[in-house]
Amino acid sequence: MKKILIANRGEITRRVIHIVHRMGIETVAVYSDPDANALHVREATQAVALSGAASADTYLRIDKLLAAARATGADAVHPGYGFLSENADFAQAVVDAGLTWIGPPPAAIRALGSKAGAKALAQTQSVPCLPGYAGDDQSDERFATEAARIGTPLMVKAVAGGGGRGMRLVTDLAQLPAALASARSEALAGFGCGDLLIERALLQPRHVEVQIFADAHGACIHLGERDCSVQRRHQKIIEESPSPAVDAALRERMGACAVALAQAAGYVGAGTVEFLLDGAEFFLMEMNTRLQVEHPVTEALTGLDLVEWQIRVARGEPLPLAQDQVHLQGHAIEVRLCAEDAHFRPHTGRVLHFSAPPATAFERAAPGALRFDHALEEGAEVTPHYDAMLGKLIVHAPTRAEAIAALVRALQGTRVLGLPTNRAFLAACLQHPVFGAGHALVPFLAEHASQLQDLLSNEELEVLIQSAVTTIFASNSSGAASPQLPCALARPLRLRHQGQVVPLAVRELGAGRLLVEHAGGTTHLQLAPQAAGMVRITTTQTGAEGDVRHADHTVRAVPVGSLRWHWQTGGVDGWVEDASWEPVARAGAAGGATELRAPFNGKVVALPVAAGQALAAGDTVVVIESMKLEHSLASSAAATVAELLVAPGQQVSPGQVLARFAPATQGAPA
Repeated sequence: MKKILIANRGEITRRVIHIVHRMGIETVAVYSDPDANALHVREATQAVALSGAASADTYLRIDKLLAAARATGADAVHPGYGFLSENADFAQAVVDAGLTWIGPPPAAIRALGSKAGAKALAQTQSVPCLPGYAGDDQSDERFATEAARIGTPLMVKAVAGGGGRGMRLVTDLAQLPAALASARSEALAGFGCGDLLIERALLQPRHVEVQIFADAHGACIHLGERDCSVQRRHQKIIEESPSPAVDAALRERMGACAVALAQAAGYVGAGTVEFLLDGAEFFLMEMNTRLQVEHPVTEALTGLDLVEWQIRVARGEPLPLAQDQVHLQGHAIEVRLCAEDAHFRPHTGRVLHFSAPPATAFERAAPGALRFDHALEEGAEVTPHYDAMLGKLIVHAPTRAEAIAALVRALQGTRVLGLPTNRAFLAACLQHPVFGAGHALVPFLAEHASQLQDLLSNEELEVLIQSAVTTIFASNSSGAASPQLPCALARPLRLRHQGQVVPLAVRELGAGRLLVEHAGGTTHLQLAPQAAGMVRITTTQTGAEGDVRHADHTVRAVPVGSLRWHWQTGGVDGWVEDASWEPVARAGAAGGATELRAPFNGKVVALPVAAGQALAAGDTVVVIESMKLEHSLASSAAATVAELLVAPGQQVSPGQVLARFAPATQGAPA
């Protein structure tokens, strides 16, 4: 094996490049048009353009990938995760082309890559499974019959693929037709296959998965479990090992089932068997026949490099360890940094500033240290064509409490400016008492997300005055030791934050000192410009009741447009817009009651309403697909649809008006 083509992009391609180069093997990267300047392209030995933007035209094109391998003389292919990593036809095509496939045999992918097939095989090995239906008859009528037999609650799932796409919870049989239609649509878009299955749903489980590894000589072992229960939209955002709910005896039982399933399929390479854990009982969800996003958690606990193992096993080498030689030490937690806001809405844009605390990359860090696997850099474009994940922060520490504390510090020290990220939300999750106690189940975010979002909103409001004023100040200041007040502040200000307009009166006191008068009292600011875009603030705030508070912190800010800024201070992120030049009526308008705007780039996939239709608050108006997921945009209040300005299949951009509303008609739903 002398040259490996990596049929992927971004962070996982950089991860594979790192270890492959360390092993003395050359690499070939492939790239779409939007990825032409990406880090993974520059770091590979060679790079080949795939010509196109969408996944269907680039990273999912088997013919283009094999042509790139032939053109560069690559003798092996690593699929990474996502895209074609679990596609048996791709694996077979690689083998038929005379190349080494760094993954399980095509037959094993076929046997296990389908959730339905995996469950059928699992039942022959006495692996526990939930009751369900996964037959060839995919008609709504058959699903309705089977759903009545199984009973609610039940889960609709895409047979192919993973990552939470094509999954819908049904708690009332009346919801089934809409759930089937939505899951089919998302599955077709994400995996090219709309086949579904249904099964009994557990409402308060844990999501616990077991990492297995097998060689071509009949050996198969497990490397412990990972708890992935903290999820939004059925997609993981926090993973840890060991699970707070798994003891040695349960680990042995789950590991034995995982190994039995893999061996029954003739498995070779890295794989993950996913279970739902309900008390001491566990049930098979599916098997992922590839490397997982969260594999660094297992690497931290075991001291092993799973990508290196993949390559060695693909070369025919035996596993280097037996089961009794696997030792798990300490505790590891990973969080997924995503280009999304606190409400899980994905966002696109350019990274205008990026910095992170000292970290290793793509290899196991020492206990207590940070590992940060990412594909971030200043100027990087986050497009709507691919997944919203930007990178993964992983901490390994002697105890769970130490790992949580270190990961919170790492998130607070990470700066990504220019587009929203879930940085602050992840830190809030880690610090929630339910998570801290080890009691977070799959419904954790369904139960606590609103509380966390309110917490973050309040934190932003607490530092709004000083951060917003300082943001505008830093953008207009030359950075002199005794900066002069920019003309933009020599008058009353109206700042828009979280959709609300906050009026302020700002006066310069000299030597970088400002006095800000606002509804909550007065604030004295002492500004000390640091590096470009950084300002240290010392504040003295006097409240309406005469109470006095002092604070000292540093704000990093970047302008996003001429009158809008993105700022971060510690673990708080905020966006502020100078609405001072707008007419007062417009600056104070809520806007949401008269029109619906696109919050991000995407494609309209459904319009479930019509002009003239009466809406209740929360009714879905438009469904947009972005970053491989469907998002329902709803009316914020009772209204009547006055006008629909988009059509299914149309691409939309952030801020674009999708629909306009009139006041609710007489007798409209409340």
